[in-house]
Amino acid sequence: MNVSEQPDPAPAQMDENQLRQNLITALRTIYDPEIPVNIYDLGLIYDLEISPQGDVAIDMTLTAPACPVAGTFPATVEDRLSEVPGVASVRVELVWEPAWSIDMLSEETRLELGLL
Repeated sequence: MNVSEQPDPAPAQMDENQLRQNLITALRTIYDPEIPVNIYDLGLIYDLEISPQGDVAIDMTLTAPACPVAGTFPATVEDRLSEVPGVASVRVELVWEPAWSIDMLSEETRLELGLL
C-alpha cells in the first residue's frame, strides 16, 4: 500500500461531555408524533452511553407499546444522531421497562403543557 492509499487518521476524539451535550441537542430536534414535545424532554430516553471511540448506545421507550411509529422511530433516532460530529456509530434499543408515564416529563415540559 502506498502513502496515498492509507486511510485517513482517526479524527481527534471530542470531549465526552461536549459530545453528550451535542447528542442531547440532536435528540431535542426529534418530536413525538402525538405530543408536541421532543423525545428527550418527554422522558423517552432512558440511557445514553458513549464509548471513548464515539460509539453511542441509547435505550429509549415510547409513550405506548402500540405507538404507530414503534417500527420506524428507533431508525429515525439513529439517523439523526449519526449526523452529530464525533459519533462513530449509533445503536438504539427500544425498551418497555420501566413503562413510560407522565411523571417522566421534565418540570419545564410539564409547565409548558399546563400540567403544573
